[in-house]
Amino acid sequence: MKKLKIVTIGGGSSYTPELMEGFIKRYKELPITEIWLVDIEEGKEKLQIVGDMAKRMWEASGYPCEVHLTLDRREALKDADFVTTQFRVGLLDARIKDERIPLSHGILGQETNGAGGIFKAFRTIPVILDIIKDIKELCPNAWLINFTNPSGMITEAAIKYGGFEKTVGLCNVPIRYMMMASEALDIPVEDLNFKFAGLNHFHWHRVWDKAGKERTNEIIEAVYNPNSTKEFKGMENIKDIKMLYEQIKDLALLPCSYHRYYYVSDDMLKNELEEFKKGETRAEVVKKLEAQLFELYKDINLDHKPEQLSKRGGAYYSDAACEVINSIYNDKKTEMVVSTRNNGTISDLPYDSIVEVSSIITSKGPEPLNWGKFDSAPRALLQHMKGMEETVIEAAYTGNYNKALHAFTINPLIPSGQIAKDLLDEMLIAHKNHLPQFKEKIEELENQ
Repeated sequence: MKKLKIVTIGGGSSYTPELMEGFIKRYKELPITEIWLVDIEEGKEKLQIVGDMAKRMWEASGYPCEVHLTLDRREALKDADFVTTQFRVGLLDARIKDERIPLSHGILGQETNGAGGIFKAFRTIPVILDIIKDIKELCPNAWLINFTNPSGMITEAAIKYGGFEKTVGLCNVPIRYMMMASEALDIPVEDLNFKFAGLNHFHWHRVWDKAGKERTNEIIEAVYNPNSTKEFKGMENIKDIKMLYEQIKDLALLPCSYHRYYYVSDDMLKNELEEFKKGETRAEVVKKLEAQLFELYKDINLDHKPEQLSKRGGAYYSDAACEVINSIYNDKKTEMVVSTRNNGTISDLPYDSIVEVSSIITSKGPEPLNWGKFDSAPRALLQHMKGMEETVIEAAYTGNYNKALHAFTINPLIPSGQIAKDLLDEMLIAHKNHLPQFKEKIEELENQ
């Protein structure tokens, strides 16, 4: 088998041990000889800590893989076979601003939704496009596997604006929902069939058993019926506020955790405002968790992923990131949920839209499974959100302030009018060091 070189941009992330564990588990199928962990100057200390731990993990595995640490992205990318991205522009301090500034206005603040999600895209899209320029030059045959949030919008920017078709977007959320279905039905996950469709952090799904009987409604009853005696563990990073049973029953589809921000917005905002007042927004909690994790990673005897990493919110990351690489490399035709071109899969969206859907992963990339049409209620939200995403991406690419304001105005979690403009202006100034495309407008705002 061909020897493999994998490059991880954002290699100093606390998620890296999860990724290493996934590659080690699959080594007999993925004979990786080189892993390059890349970061920036501000992440140098974390890169060294987590990089040393990654080396210990591989040494303990007994497999002959060299782990390289570098701040030179171009050095790392030369002749790579796969490039994974898991970086955060502005680090966690930027996420804290994304959450706290909207909440200071009484508006929901969240990492990938609302104003926070829009600004994460604004900061990240220019960087992913710059990375793609290097990939095209130094490893044009590589696959780009993107886990950087907001994953769907970053993947769309990479494919449509970066012109790099060999990009696949990933998320760990669908895996958690497969496990929840298994728990609800008391059927092993491998004995169930799933179909997901929608956008990243905005998908719905249906479930069947091996006999071909649909079991979606039974899961709705188990999870959402107030009389259900079953309990389910939600996502670590989202408050487990119950969605309305009557609404989900009418939907006849299983929503994802992030639909809470749209289906029970007031309850989610009330909870976030309480956390905001206590200095306990999710970003602030994560910053403390990360500090604890890196203290663990410093232990020279630690050579395996610690259990505490599961509280970080990225559980099952390795199963998504490593298995999609495995399936492409070995043409395994594994069924996975990824962000990829629609290609008519969801008939309610344009053919070239980037959607998050169940797909067969082959050596030539994802082959999305047909979903067809949504009923009117989910279709209305889906089309609205896709239009919002497209507007955000265009604003991020062009640096067009008016387009950015329009994106704020049509986002369902941001009030329109002057409050949207004031929030946009405040966040532009707060993030000015990471928004070169808006430089002139930010200078104008600062001089007013």
